[in-house]
Amino acid sequence: MNKHTIARPAGTPDKSQVQVIARAASILRALEDATPGLSLGQIAQRVNLARSTVQRIVSALETEKLVIAASPNGRVRLGPTILRLAASVRTDFVTIAKPFIGKLSSDLHETVDLATVKNDHMVFIDQVIGSQRLRTVSAVGDAFPLHCTANGKAYLAQLGDEEVEALIGRSYEARTPKTITTLDALLDELKSIRRHGVAFDREEHTLGICAAGVALRDFHGNTVAVSVPVPSQRFKEQQKDIAERLLRTKAELEEHINAAMK
Repeated sequence: MNKHTIARPAGTPDKSQVQVIARAASILRALEDATPGLSLGQIAQRVNLARSTVQRIVSALETEKLVIAASPNGRVRLGPTILRLAASVRTDFVTIAKPFIGKLSSDLHETVDLATVKNDHMVFIDQVIGSQRLRTVSAVGDAFPLHCTANGKAYLAQLGDEEVEALIGRSYEARTPKTITTLDALLDELKSIRRHGVAFDREEHTLGICAAGVALRDFHGNTVAVSVPVPSQRFKEQQKDIAERLLRTKAELEEHINAAMK
């Protein structure tokens, strides 16, 4: 009797290969927020897999430096390869966003910042410095709180009220006399930001500096924010124009992202 088999097209992974990839991805996600690392047993519990299966997959991930030892007693954490891949994704978006924030800066003659979310802070990942002699400048890599910055509040406005409370709590540090320090007051402002699409910092983080900001999603669904910090003495007369141009820049960036993903 002849035996017949169904041949798969060349390069098509079988079901077991796909399953291994899915399991490896779930292990990497389990380690995402575990800075001190996790033991194999802890990983197994989080991803609902046998410890022996986790050990086998972790061993393969260690070979590629996707995970590394976090302690002498067997805990592991995300490795340098993951960091390089993440940096590559960030750099790609910075490159894509650069012409848009550059044009915004040129139109306004003001500094424009690009930031992303890291836990409960916004971190600057790029900046175009304005041409004004009196201008505001912060270093790329600087981290800023969410409750008192334009980019931070733009991000918070994308969350539900319960998510905001879970992320930053109910009371906040007063950076200046104008800082919002309670959840109820912040939630009231977030309602306005959701309606109008633009968040404002009116000397809430630093006296003498105001800002406007908008938030959007990058190619991978991560939140990024574009903000324009301006010395307070000229912000009031410019804030309407800044807000309108920020919304236009956001729409253009989103249109570009959507077109690239089709």
